[in-house]
Amino acid sequence: MIFAMLQQWLKRRRQTRQRWQADARVLVEQDEVGAYYEAQRRAARARTLDQAGEFLHWAKVAAEVARISPHAEMDLATAQAIVDSETRHGTDIRD
Repeated sequence: MIFAMLQQWLKRRRQTRQRWQADARVLVEQDEVGAYYEAQRRAARARTLDQAGEFLHWAKVAAEVARISPHAEMDLATAQAIVDSETRHGTDIRD
């Protein structure tokens, strides 16, 4: 029983990892230079909308983009500006 539960957990974990890796590849294919910023934008939007699972997913996508793309821009000030913008827009949406 414990072995079956462990297998199920590993299967879900593998599927989750494959999802964020696939999303990272899609973003890189669409716009390699801006892929990291797009993942950060989606993470900030999910966080603003209280979607914890989606926030974690897109944060992992951003990390995966950083890992696989040598051409992705990753300026901290730009990423912070994106988060600030999404937070403002998300607050407007929720009001």
